[in-house]
Amino acid sequence: MILYRSPTLKTKQAISPVATMAEQDWFVTNEGQCREAEVMPQDEDLLRPYRLYRFLTDLEDILERVQDDQVRLTLIRPLVRRLLNSSEWLQLNFLPPDPTTGWSILMLYNEPDFPITIQNVVWSPGSVSPIHNHATWGIVALLSGQEKNTFWQRSHTPDHPDRIQPVGECLLNPGDILCLMPEAIHQVEAMGDEPTISFNLYGETNFNQRFEFDLEHRTAQVF
Repeated sequence: MILYRSPTLKTKQAISPVATMAEQDWFVTNEGQCREAEVMPQDEDLLRPYRLYRFLTDLEDILERVQDDQVRLTLIRPLVRRLLNSSEWLQLNFLPPDPTTGWSILMLYNEPDFPITIQNVVWSPGSVSPIHNHATWGIVALLSGQEKNTFWQRSHTPDHPDRIQPVGECLLNPGDILCLMPEAIHQVEAMGDEPTISFNLYGETNFNQRFEFDLEHRTAQVF
């Protein structure tokens, strides 16, 4: 697999192809347990590029016939690898991180009445996200840099129903894919000296159940 990275993010021309480390897939349960998952073999038709429209069609077929989110993620993640290997332009489109927030999101696909969102997300070195869930299944494919994910689970008490506790972490390298169940809670930190770039795919979000967690006050608010 070939992925692309840019130490400076100044221009897309600055990106050059590099061989990745051994690819690894990860699966995160609703309880925040992160497990290694088998990297599925690629069944690629080398005579036909696997373009975005074909990926979306295959994705729609999976969503229509499969209701279980864990099975969906198992079926979708090899398609994500195939798409990124075949459609180089997806990896070359991103926005430099905002100097104020430390991150940027470039929307690659978001069509009304189709429950899929595709983004390229960039974090500047040292940036740390809020602790949050997505209220939908999600797939993160790391294109460049290193990204540490810390996972949390709810630890209810009578006085603090939104109390959470850490349950583990995972360091993503280029070529790795992270699959998240809808109730998985995580926090992202960009490691090293270069920005991280990831290809993010999400299902239909229940925005009333998407929370940002305050560890100190043991509260959660919709965001």
